Amino acid sequence: MPLLVSVSLDKFVALRVPCLYIIDAIFNSYYDSSQSRFCIALQIFLRLLGIFISSIVLILSQRSLFKFYMYSSAFLLAATSVLVNYYASLHIDFYGAYNTSAFGIELLPQKGPSLWMALIVLQLTFGIGYITLLQIHSIYSQLIILDLLVPIIGLITELPLHIRETLVFTSSLILALNTVLVLAVKFKWFYYSTRYVYLLVRHMYRIYGLQLLMEDTWKRIRFPDILRVFWLTRITAQATVLVYILRMANETDSFFISWDDFWDLICNLIISGCDSTLTVLGMSAVISSVAHYLGLGILAFIGSTEEDDRRLGFVAPVLFFILALQTGLSGLRPEERLIRLSRNMCLLLTAVLHFIHGMTDPVLMSLSASHVSSFRRHFPVLFVSACLFILPILLSYVLWHHYALNTWLFAVTAFCVELCLKVIVSLTVYTLFMIDGYYNVLWEKLDDYVYYVRSTGNIIEFIFGVVMFGNGAYTMMFESGSKIRACMMCLHAYFNIYLQAKNGWKTFMNRRTAVKKINSLPEIKGSRLQEIDDVCAICYHEFTTSARITPCNHYFHALCLRKWLYIQDTCPMCHQKVYIEDDIKDNSNISNNNGFIAPNENPEEAIREAAAESDRELNEDDSTDCDDDVQRERNGVIQHTGTAAEEFINDDTD
Repeated sequence: MPLLVSVSLDKFVALRVPCLYIIDAIFNSYYDSSQSRFCIALQIFLRLLGIFISSIVLILSQRSLFKFYMYSSAFLLAATSVLVNYYASLHIDFYGAYNTSAFGIELLPQKGPSLWMALIVLQLTFGIGYITLLQIHSIYSQLIILDLLVPIIGLITELPLHIRETLVFTSSLILALNTVLVLAVKFKWFYYSTRYVYLLVRHMYRIYGLQLLMEDTWKRIRFPDILRVFWLTRITAQATVLVYILRMANETDSFFISWDDFWDLICNLIISGCDSTLTVLGMSAVISSVAHYLGLGILAFIGSTEEDDRRLGFVAPVLFFILALQTGLSGLRPEERLIRLSRNMCLLLTAVLHFIHGMTDPVLMSLSASHVSSFRRHFPVLFVSACLFILPILLSYVLWHHYALNTWLFAVTAFCVELCLKVIVSLTVYTLFMIDGYYNVLWEKLDDYVYYVRSTGNIIEFIFGVVMFGNGAYTMMFESGSKIRACMMCLHAYFNIYLQAKNGWKTFMNRRTAVKKINSLPEIKGSRLQEIDDVCAICYHEFTTSARITPCNHYFHALCLRKWLYIQDTCPMCHQKVYIEDDIKDNSNISNNNGFIAPNENPEEAIREAAAESDRELNEDDSTDCDDDVQRERNGVIQHTGTAAEEFINDDTD
């Protein structure tokens, strides 16, 4: 059943493709500007009308589209029947005609009764097809077939020429009147169908808006598949014609052509495959399909299940189409178009490699942080990372040996160097996490090292963004400026420069503030640490070297508490404020996370102070996480903060 549905959908996709051919032909047609204004205005009106009708047919529902093609096929059969009657009755010499095509194939028997029989069979076929498609089941169907055969009967009986002309004209007029009558009968259905579609579209527009309406139409008619079929069939037809021309020019019957001719054929097909906006969209759809399956293959190879990483099939065609619009690809001369297309494909390749790195980096981090030791899990990701490091180097090497330095080559090289640096940063962080997992000892400096490595990479990426902005500005001012390029530069300046600098500065300030808060808390070491037999409530590891004490007398690893303070300024155990602006004195009265109070401490006084502080915090924040039971607060309700702690432990500190 799913296979039948898929085949049916593919058929309807094929039925929508001719509309794109008509629109593409209208866009690529030219008119003579030396004609009168009326003729030019009439041509423009006819073009707009053709584009409008083709667009309407393109978005029709499946049922309406099927009926449209039924009626169109019936009218085409009627027109063909009239033309056959006209040509057979007035222009064929039955006793000396040779009806052959340009390829030497006989179209009809040459003369005599055999030609009459062939014409009768042909007209019967046209008539039966006509009445079947228009669903004519009354006596009128027999009269229509008789009407189509009348000119042939006049031809067989050898009536005079003027009588045969009258019969052909009368037969054509009757068929035309019948067609108009059928249209009049079907007009009511057409009117109500059009009104229903209009009301439905207006209703969806008012409720969901224009964007959702366009997205629904895009998915309903499967527009990417239509573009893909349009481009592939167009290229196939052009390839067939070019191969036939090559064979005729070389005067050979072999199906094989030389390598030079094959290369010229490929270049001509690529040039003609992006000679208009619609063909560029079709090529984008083909690139989308290739990138989609490439992304799925890489995800399956590295073992990733992230849904966001499946967007390669969307990102690649969008980038290609933007590059085509930005460089005016379809409006260039054929020889320039091939060069520009190759350059755009190089830029697209580097962008795809950057996206693949974004797919592999989270997998690398998860494998290293989870301490998975299986070689079969690590090898695919490391292999893809090595390829991402080698391929940009090879691409830059090849381009620098074939092209002189220009703004395009500078941009490709910058993207390649940036990708190599990203891979180095990812592998460095991966190595640090693997070293941390190998020794099974808390490495308090790990977070700092990871931050330094990633910050270095982000700074270099920011510098490359600024450099690329300058390269784009130079290109726009001195080489090929356009409005689309200016818009893309504005987007690049906002997303890749401003937001990146803003987020980097925010991360730096958060770390600086967290370090300041940690340094303001008292630290215990040595024998005082051994008096408290417990673990850190965030990472559940024992205290080996030192611990930091919060004002509410809870203690944690400095590294764990610093990560927590990146998110919120409260104690993970009781949600009290951790950072106090006033100087915090070293308090010798220390309690552990289970309520154990160290010697030389007054328990009642400590409990009263903690209760008063907790009441003040609850009144300020209107929090319901803690009750009035002071002992429960000091025991530490871990379930309040479990989720946030887990999220923070898994943070990659980027």
